[in-house]
Amino acid sequence: MTAERGLRGGLGRRLLIAQALLLVAGAGTSWLVASLVGPGIFHGHLVEARAQHGDPELVHIERAFRDSLLVAMGVALLVSVVTALAVTAWFTHRVSSSTTAVVEATRRITAGQYSARVPASSLGDEFDSLGATVNDLAQRLEDTERTRRRLLSDLGHELRTPIATIEMHLDAVEDGVRDPDDSMLQVIRGSAARLHRLADDVAAVSRAQEQQLRLSPLPTDLTEAARAAARTGQDAFDRKEVSLTVHAPSAVAAVVDQQRMQQVLANLLANALRHTPAGGHVRIDIRALPHGGAELRVEDDGEGIAPEHLPHLFERFYRSDPARSTHDGGTGIGLTISRAIVEAHGGTIDAASEGLGRGSTFVVRLPQTPSAA
Repeated sequence: MTAERGLRGGLGRRLLIAQALLLVAGAGTSWLVASLVGPGIFHGHLVEARAQHGDPELVHIERAFRDSLLVAMGVALLVSVVTALAVTAWFTHRVSSSTTAVVEATRRITAGQYSARVPASSLGDEFDSLGATVNDLAQRLEDTERTRRRLLSDLGHELRTPIATIEMHLDAVEDGVRDPDDSMLQVIRGSAARLHRLADDVAAVSRAQEQQLRLSPLPTDLTEAARAAARTGQDAFDRKEVSLTVHAPSAVAAVVDQQRMQQVLANLLANALRHTPAGGHVRIDIRALPHGGAELRVEDDGEGIAPEHLPHLFERFYRSDPARSTHDGGTGIGLTISRAIVEAHGGTIDAASEGLGRGSTFVVRLPQTPSAA
């Protein structure tokens, strides 16, 4: 407990010494002032009482007053100093203990023990705010570490499947079990494309979250952009027998990077299709906001989202249903990229659902003009 010993030998001792010096200086000053001023005032009162100057009785009375004053002041000041020092020592111990708790918690956090927390100190708002800040930092680091571990685990899983597929076909060729043909090459190319897509997605989300996205905002008709995204994905919706409709005024203008915004729409539509069964409906709504800007909504009547999953939907590699395969569940990066793109425009993206089986809604709100990229 080096930090604790250092703190007690440093801050605590210095606080105690400082308070002791202050009390001793105050007591000495009080005693000196009383000894200089008190006898003179008492002598003046005796003279006013018509006592003769030089009278032995007057001298004895003055000496008695001075001695009793100095003794009483000395005892009172000594008791006051001792009491104040005891209170100071107690308060210094509390401050030192609370500060030590902060130092110990930060030391553990630095060592990677992100579960460390600073206990409540009851020393005032300043210490409570300091403890709350350290605890919030620890919680964020703990969440980041948990996400990092899950990301590495999921990334390993994402890589393992296409690599295993490629190795299986190559082994079959090397062992003479199978001759290379178009079907095999197509499978290998598909696995390689999947690896390439994963690498591109990871790089894209890293750039996005590090705010390195480059935007080329131009005046854009969001209605036409939504209809273009719907036309692009229509075949996939038809194959799954899910209806896709766009509801919007004749034109809703916004200053956005059109390609990036179409990427957001494509991700939201792919997510809606993934979680909507055959016979379901997906709808895109576009509208201008009253005070400028635009709102884009993608609604489906599919599986819905459980409340505990809503806060995590935009995290990297997060899937609300871990049992899904990557073919059905995606890589878990699309929504993260969408949020980064929307936020790079100065907008927001939110998800809502009334629960499982009740469908879901994703809402994108864009300002009248984008943020500087």
